[in-house]
Amino acid sequence: MKGKIILFSAFFIMTTAAVSAQAKNAPRSIISTTALIRKYHDQKELSGMQKGELLELYIERIKVLVKTLPYIALVTKPGVTMADLGIPDDNEHKKVLDLQATGTSTFLDTTVEFQRKMMPYSDKGNLIAAILFYENTLKSLHEFNELNEM
Repeated sequence: MKGKIILFSAFFIMTTAAVSAQAKNAPRSIISTTALIRKYHDQKELSGMQKGELLELYIERIKVLVKTLPYIALVTKPGVTMADLGIPDDNEHKKVLDLQATGTSTFLDTTVEFQRKMMPYSDKGNLIAAILFYENTLKSLHEFNELNEM
């Protein structure tokens, strides 16, 4: 019985290690795959929401903008990898991408903490205007894509 448990445990550990090694070598997206807006809103819809809901939308839009705008000269959509763009998928470029992801994450953590503490004091109308502005900025990426394809 002990032999079966040891054999099963060893098999499980080797399988886990193999899956983990494959995940590390998988190509990473330049723009985070979490940089997506689920739904765009209009002013009437936003006006009917509570301030807490508006704050969450505001923060979500900030995150998407921060994860997208620095890269628009390379790519505008999540899921595109360095290999897709012809960038060598070597250790040097992976390290640069990892450092950028870490910096972005640190910046967003600080920014979201600030937003959660300070934005509840903002005027509801200003939050609505900011959300609509951010959403229009994100929608304009579609126009950017069209200009880039010309």
